[in-house]
Amino acid sequence: MATLADTEFDASPELGAIVRRYLAAYGGNDVETLLNLFSDSPAVFYQGTAENELWDGATLRAIMPAYVQTKPQFALDRLEVNAFERGDTGYAVFRVEITFTTGKTAVVRGTHLFRLERGQWRLVHAHHSSPRPNTENMGYEARGVEELLQAATDTPLDIGQTGMASVMFTDIVDSSAIAETVGDTVWSGAVKRHLETLSDLISAGGGRLIKTLGDGTMSTYPSARQALQTARDIQTAMAASQQEPRLPLRVGIHTGEVVDAGDDFFGTVVNKAARVAALAGPAEICLSDATRIMVGTAPEFAFGEAVAVKLKGLEGEHMIYRLAWQA
Repeated sequence: MATLADTEFDASPELGAIVRRYLAAYGGNDVETLLNLFSDSPAVFYQGTAENELWDGATLRAIMPAYVQTKPQFALDRLEVNAFERGDTGYAVFRVEITFTTGKTAVVRGTHLFRLERGQWRLVHAHHSSPRPNTENMGYEARGVEELLQAATDTPLDIGQTGMASVMFTDIVDSSAIAETVGDTVWSGAVKRHLETLSDLISAGGGRLIKTLGDGTMSTYPSARQALQTARDIQTAMAASQQEPRLPLRVGIHTGEVVDAGDDFFGTVVNKAARVAALAGPAEICLSDATRIMVGTAPEFAFGEAVAVKLKGLEGEHMIYRLAWQA
């Protein structure tokens, strides 16, 4: 008599259909459906297309609702799925072309592992990859950073320094959705505590808080090293915080020559720093090539591979790096 170990994996149209539902939910930012397709097992693990998207099951469920809402929606095109099952185990591999509401297109490849639980197939592992980096694929801007940039541009500010400086923008990812979830009173208290924490960390890092707007900040630093260390301290503090709601933060830094409240300051250095910040995802620190060059081979910093991107309002391609800050 043949045993399970003797049998081959069989083609599984059912798992193929589940993959299609998963991708449709992801594209439509349907978080409830998306998370419902994952198992409750502690073995669940999600690996996305961005450098820091390495999440266990608990992290996935905590981060995914806010994370999904930060990305543009997308439509599926030319989806190819191959799925197989044997007993209570199954897997699928897929390739799909997607078109974002921003007009950008991308190719995503993925592998999904499934387990049959009480008669239902559930995801225990999802691994997504893309031939191109997210910043090139998605091409979207963070609204909060845009608003802070506009406020900084429109308002006369006492910059208080000239010469080389590093400019940092921070912004809570998907703040509108979080605020709507927790209510105005809780949100106001959370933002107040958040800005107080950042103000203290910026000051301790040798920086100067220039402006806040809503939950975003703009600050300057005499050196790129101070800016990077402060950015790392900020993300570390955010990750360690036990207060709710959790606030996923994006950080962007650019280094250049500044003047005391002149057009060159606002038109170049601040503008590019804001564009760099807009490319960062939740819990990411992005920096320009100028900032990267300034710190050279400093052993205390580790960076991801350079990514060539176009930045709104700036000519040509720009090299962007991610600062590794998690242990």
